[in-house]
Amino acid sequence: MEISGSAAIVTGGASGLGAATAKRFADLGATVFGLDLPQSIERAGDSVPAGVTLIPTDVTSGDEVAAAVAKVVESGVPLRIVVNCAGVGWAGRILSKNGPHDLELFRTVITVNLLGSFNVMRLAAEAMAKTEPVDEYGQRGVVINTASVAAFEGQIGQIAYSASKGGVAGMTIPAARDLAQFGIRVNTIAPGIIDTPMLAGVTEEYRKGLEAGVPFPSRLGRPDEYAQLAQYIAEHDYLNGETFRMDGALRMAPR
Repeated sequence: MEISGSAAIVTGGASGLGAATAKRFADLGATVFGLDLPQSIERAGDSVPAGVTLIPTDVTSGDEVAAAVAKVVESGVPLRIVVNCAGVGWAGRILSKNGPHDLELFRTVITVNLLGSFNVMRLAAEAMAKTEPVDEYGQRGVVINTASVAAFEGQIGQIAYSASKGGVAGMTIPAARDLAQFGIRVNTIAPGIIDTPMLAGVTEEYRKGLEAGVPFPSRLGRPDEYAQLAQYIAEHDYLNGETFRMDGALRMAPR
């Protein structure tokens, strides 16, 4: 599928994985719409790349996402690509010295990471299904969701995050099967430890410890490497219903 000439939605598009992906797709000729919270867009300031339009959107809101998708459709450029990067991750054990895991914290992580990804996927797929096919097989577009290696080897304190990302990985096959009749592919990327703003506050010693745990290459992953993989998935028409680990062969230890 050609990226150039297509419209792309990238959630979490103001920073981290989303910003890197939005920039890469814009550089490849896509008209990119980055969905993110107003405060995140404000922090992005003037750093938004050419070809990227940021739309204040809460991915957990049906009305806000529907309005954002409508703006994309109004652009007149066919929506072909959706990359769900928006997400949160807070630590908490099921039971600790402070008592049981906070229920609202668990609910929030699930809501943003899992329900948010589903919400964007369902509404964007509706718009994609109305576009003209790009080939003789009826292909119309691709959705790329973001899970995590924590979906498979969640660490101590990652119960909420692992549950949410496990849900994202679990959606991949049924989503690909549901949307096959409309010519829409669905894949998932499960990153390892990526050097994003979420790690900005850690010490150099802690960072080196994280790097040492990655078999090869022994370093943190880069947001542009995520974007590179997203590009490859979008362009490779026979990739469908798959979850791709991008982790340097990392298998997370218990802690």
